[in-house]
Amino acid sequence: MCRWLAYSGTPILLGQMIAQPVNSLIHQSHDAEEAKSAINADGFGIGWYGELPRPGLFRDVLPAWNDNNLLNVCEQVRSRLFFGHVRASTGSAINRTNCHPFRYKNWLFMHNGQIGGFQKLRRDLTLAIKPELFSHLEGTTDSEIFFLLALGHGLQQNPGLAFQKTISHILELMRSHAIADPLRVTAAASDGDSIYALRYSSDRHPPSLYYACENNDQAERSCIVLSEPLDQTTDHWVEVPPSSLLTTSHGQVQVTPLELAN
Repeated sequence: MCRWLAYSGTPILLGQMIAQPVNSLIHQSHDAEEAKSAINADGFGIGWYGELPRPGLFRDVLPAWNDNNLLNVCEQVRSRLFFGHVRASTGSAINRTNCHPFRYKNWLFMHNGQIGGFQKLRRDLTLAIKPELFSHLEGTTDSEIFFLLALGHGLQQNPGLAFQKTISHILELMRSHAIADPLRVTAAASDGDSIYALRYSSDRHPPSLYYACENNDQAERSCIVLSEPLDQTTDHWVEVPPSSLLTTSHGQVQVTPLELAN
């Protein structure tokens, strides 16, 4: 399983979250504590919002702990909202187009989890992508297909409803193919203003997801949503309940139950 984090708040250097903490995202790439596998070495990616509506993107296939370019970028780039992801492939090829985050116009998306029986469902899921979005499919992951399906279900207009419809669509296909393996998802999407994070599984074992918010020196509230805490302090990390949608915007966090569409 992959590890990821999403930050929103006062502009900070990316390295303050991705490289510096004791359990930084780079550390999680070789020693994750709450993942199925401690090693997440099948590539990495960062996406950040700067002066333009379209976010910047840097992805590569090296292990995050072994790429000086990642460190060089993280020690110089400052952003008010950014994503970071380290990948553990669930079967798709290790190449840049399969590394997260994925980008569409002003949106970023990243994912941790797996669609059960994906190889059996891949054709049906791919054909379900709306024609106007199909040309944006570059890789072979279930994650990117999930993103494009969510866009087709209205992610840009109503992220919570789009996530619900996408999960319901996938579960329906899984049932029609008699797939017993579970659907497990934690995902984050952003339009450059808000972060929308999802935690769900069709069994009782959803991937881990936490959040924390704090006021900085300028009294502006910052929030981070992530696969696992960056340190051993327990009083400020809040676990996101299973089957939940988290929305954070301008320092405010709302967690609501994920009610699947019929």
